[in-house]
Amino acid sequence: MRNYLKIARFDHWIKQLFILPGCWLALILTGTELELNIVITIVLGLFATSTAASANYCINEWLDAEFDKYHPVKKNRPFVIGKLNPVIVLAEYCLFVLISLIIAFNISTEVLVSISILLFLGITYNVRPIRTKDLPYIDVLSESLNNAIRLAIGWFCITTVFWPPSSIVFGYWMGGAFLMAAKRFSEYRMIGDPEQAKLYRKSFGRYSELSLLLSAVFYGFLSVFFTGVFLTKYKVELLLFIPFLCGLFCYYLSICFKADSAAQKPEKLFKEKGLMLYTAFLAILFFVLTYVNIPALEAFLEIDMPRWTE
Repeated sequence: MRNYLKIARFDHWIKQLFILPGCWLALILTGTELELNIVITIVLGLFATSTAASANYCINEWLDAEFDKYHPVKKNRPFVIGKLNPVIVLAEYCLFVLISLIIAFNISTEVLVSISILLFLGITYNVRPIRTKDLPYIDVLSESLNNAIRLAIGWFCITTVFWPPSSIVFGYWMGGAFLMAAKRFSEYRMIGDPEQAKLYRKSFGRYSELSLLLSAVFYGFLSVFFTGVFLTKYKVELLLFIPFLCGLFCYYLSICFKADSAAQKPEKLFKEKGLMLYTAFLAILFFVLTYVNIPALEAFLEIDMPRWTE
């Protein structure tokens, strides 16, 4: 039983905290007051997303067993060493899916659709003949799309009258792509053998350390760009947040170069005390800038020159 619970990766549920910024943005932009019923809805949204993630982890462990045997650490997973019954795992997957959809149905149609997309992406990511995790660059973009969905779920836990701004959705998506590419880069370096890396993950056959690093930087640039568009449009004071956000991306990349980097296991990032302190500083800075007005910054929005014409 312990092995069947292990593949659900309950320790990864902490990733669902990416839902909370969506909740916060919806509260601020719509002027909604945080009442008890909304808190309960957020908790239910977190639980529905977590069980959907566990469902995806179940089929991930099942269908990756033939490849995980080539990974220096994952080769010890229960499925790889033959300690799990696929029928029971399939039943476990269906149970998590059912729980997730029932909870989402009782929140709102928008949350139900978002959770359904999350589950669908889990299938396309892991199951043949699509199996996007085997396709270079598509693997990162398809998996990181879950981040944007988490943002949407958090938003729809607060309001379904308005939809989240597309700029921050894309910024969140590209931020997730940065994290995923950084994880791939760190994994590739840790394995240290391109041929073995290719056996473990087919997409690694089309990657190199340089291409993975450059793709992570590219996704980071896009994330900062879209986030900057959103912040400038809704609160010009948050322009001051952008340089520090760039610093966060740089800090995270430095972690990827460590031996046995926590970037390979994002759920273990809380052990990186420097990163946690910097992230806490960013959260405080964002909160302060949200409620502070600096009229001098309005100059950045003024247009003194004629607009371009055809």
